[in-house]
Formats: sequence, structure tokens, C-alpha cells
Amino acid sequence: MAAKTVKSRFFCQNCGYESSKWMGQCPGCREWNSMVEEPVVASSAKKASSGRAGNASSKPVTLKEVTVSEGTRIDTGIGEFNRVLGSGLVKGAMTLIGGDPGIGKSTLLLQAAGNMSTVSGGVLYVSGEESLPQIKLRADRLGDFGDGARFLCETDLDEVVSVVMREKPGILIIDSIQTMSSSDVSAAPGSVSQVREATGKLMRLAKEEGVSVFIVGHVTKEGTVAGPRVLEHMVDTVLYFEGDRHASYRVLRAVKNRFGSTNEIGVFEMCSEGLKEVPNPSQFMLEGRPVDAGGSVVTCAIEGTRPILMEVQALVARTNFGFPRRQATGADLNRVNLLMAVLEKRVGLALSDCDAYVNLAGGIRADEPALDLGICLAIASSFRNRPVDEKTAVFGEVGLSGEVRTVNLADLRVAEAARLGFTSCVLPAAQAERIRAPEGIKLIGVSNLKEALQIV
Repeated sequence: MAAKTVKSRFFCQNCGYESSKWMGQCPGCREWNSMVEEPVVASSAKKASSGRAGNASSKPVTLKEVTVSEGTRIDTGIGEFNRVLGSGLVKGAMTLIGGDPGIGKSTLLLQAAGNMSTVSGGVLYVSGEESLPQIKLRADRLGDFGDGARFLCETDLDEVVSVVMREKPGILIIDSIQTMSSSDVSAAPGSVSQVREATGKLMRLAKEEGVSVFIVGHVTKEGTVAGPRVLEHMVDTVLYFEGDRHASYRVLRAVKNRFGSTNEIGVFEMCSEGLKEVPNPSQFMLEGRPVDAGGSVVTCAIEGTRPILMEVQALVARTNFGFPRRQATGADLNRVNLLMAVLEKRVGLALSDCDAYVNLAGGIRADEPALDLGICLAIASSFRNRPVDEKTAVFGEVGLSGEVRTVNLADLRVAEAARLGFTSCVLPAAQAERIRAPEGIKLIGVSNLKEALQIV
């Protein structure tokens, strides 16, 4: 039996940097007070074998020798999930799904497991947080599961790997990575070293055996996946499940995807039967919009290849304090402050002694420049207490001189507004001349903020 040496190492909780001594600032990510001490067990036999000069199984090849099989994309059975992944799941890919507790990560993967149970090898769902009866209670309300979906309750990663090698599933789901522990590391489950070791073993399993792996990761209070930052660098795809757990909407967003776009989002609604797709997010975001209310403007954002109409709400009120309060939900607060400065300097609105609250209704988050004109008109509408026509949609980037600049994919934004019954659209003047207006909608071009305020 190989002799084992117990020693302590210091790991950065943010980026995973490893050091033999504690440091106040991490040299890797420059974060302060992020180094934690963890025991590490190293096997001398393992080190000796890893230090051999050659390995007969390792042989470099040319790209001409590499063959790619057709149909490498796997249909998850959920259209919005496929859209975010990039037309489906890639065989042998490793995907990390993060989100707040209770947001629906396990429900989404359980629904996908039932849909993908017919793929070659089936699905193995490994839970380290729930027992088999608890999983069955949750699965009964989601529908029927075929014989291709198998379930295992285990927290020992080595046992999970042996089961995968024996059962040969096509898809492996780990819920969650923070509950898995390896005997090669003596640290507690969920620690930096355990998460990194578990992810490394699962990554090798995915690439060598061609198993598509999903891992669920808890998030910290800052909204990032708990554990070392290197975890996101190791996997192929990182998805975040966003939304208020007390509301019905959910947004699945890709922040890293080696096999697709990182701009796509999927919109879901949480129902008693599980997650339900929302194929028309624009209509969903505009439900319950007030009529003839000041501070409400409809604008259009592009998420990936899909235009989404959303409502920008603003509330501007005089403050009794020396320092006015500014707050933004769904939009960038710094951008809102900049646009308010432009309104005060270029248009003459006295906003310096006013509290301002900006909200993107529906819980979606967007920060593209095309929302600038909608935010400005919503703030001005609330300040003057004059409502904007409910059948008017606006979009455009606003510069520091008050000019309205062009944005990308303007024709798609106009077409989406026309499809939902809007009769007019305010957009940059340069693009209003080039775009052919769909039937039933009037295009109004503006070159600066003053023109937009006079028209709207």
C-alpha cells in the first residue's frame, strides 16, 4: 500500500490559486483575504507513476486523422434549453448550471433527464442532496420517466465513477458538485480542493468515455458559482438560472459556451407541473403593463438572435435629503446615472435633486446600448408626469452629446414590435430611412433626445 503524506496547502476561494503559505492578497486574482487552509493527502505511488518519462497510450495525431461523427447534438426535449445550449447538447460536453437555491435547477435537469432517457446508454441522475423517495415525489408531478432514466444517491465520487464505467450511460447528471467528495483529498466536501478534484475527474470521464455531463453548482451571495473560479474555466458550458424564486418566471442564460452563442437566453415559467417554456417572451414581459401611466415605455432588446420587447419603468420624485437616491433593477446603474446627466445637461431637466428608480419589468436583465432611448424617455415621462403612447416602441443608443445613434439588428426589432400590434416605433433617424416599415407600423426617426421628447 502506497504511503500517504498529509500536508496543508492554501487555496484561493476565488480563482483556485495554490500556495504553500498564507498570503493576504492572492497573486492570481489580486483578491484580498481569499486564501483558506485545507489539508491535502498525496500518494507517493501516484506521484511516482505520474512522473514517468513516457506513456505508451499518449500519441499526437493530425487533424486529418480525427473523425467527427454526425448527429453529435442531443435533443433535450426542451426547446428553450436547446436554444441556450446551441441547438442541443454536444456529446462528451461538460455543462455547469448555477443558480440560487430553489430556483429550479434540479427541476430543469430532471425534466431533461426524462426527455433524454431514450438516447443511447440512457441517463444516470446522481443526487447527493436527496434520497430516492424524495426524487420520486418530485418526479411524479413532472410526468412519466422511461426505463432509460436511472437514479443513484451517492456522495462518493470514486463510487460514482465506477458505476459510470460499469453502466456506460450516455448522459450523467451530478446534483450537486459541492456534495461530492474524493478519497484522494482529505478536505471536507464543498471545499476548494474537493470541488476542483471532483470536476477534474468528471472532465476526464466526459472526454475519455464520451459521456455528456451536467453538474449543478450552488452560487454565493455575489451570484457566482461557489468554489474556485477555475471550475468555470474547466467546463465547456456555464449556464446561470436567474429569477426571483417567489415569482413564476425563470431565465436561463449562457455565460460561457464553447459550442454555441453566449448571448442566448431561455425563458421558463414555474408551474405546479414543473418548468414550462415561454416561446413568446415579448408577450410574457409585457403582460400587466399599465395604461396611460407616466414613466412606462416599451423598448426592444436583442438576446442572441431573438428580439424581446420589454417595459422600462421609471419613477422620479423630489427628495428631501441632500443626496438623491438612484436605484436600477435589471439595468446598469452607472449607465442610468450617465443618461440622467445627459438629460439634465442637453435637455434641461432638473434631475439633480430628484430620487430616481428604474426597473425592467418582468425580471429580465439587459445592458445593451439600445435601451438608452427607452430609459431616457421613461425618466422624462415620469419627471413631467406625461404618459407615452402605449402603442409606441422605442430603441436607440444615446451619446454624451444627446445624439441618438444607430444600433444593430434594427429591422428585427421593428418587425417584433409590428408583430405584437404596435403602431409606431421611434428609432435612430439614420436607420428609419433605410428600413422598410412592416404593414401597420409607422417609423419615426429622431437624431437627438430633444426631438424624441417633442415627438413622444
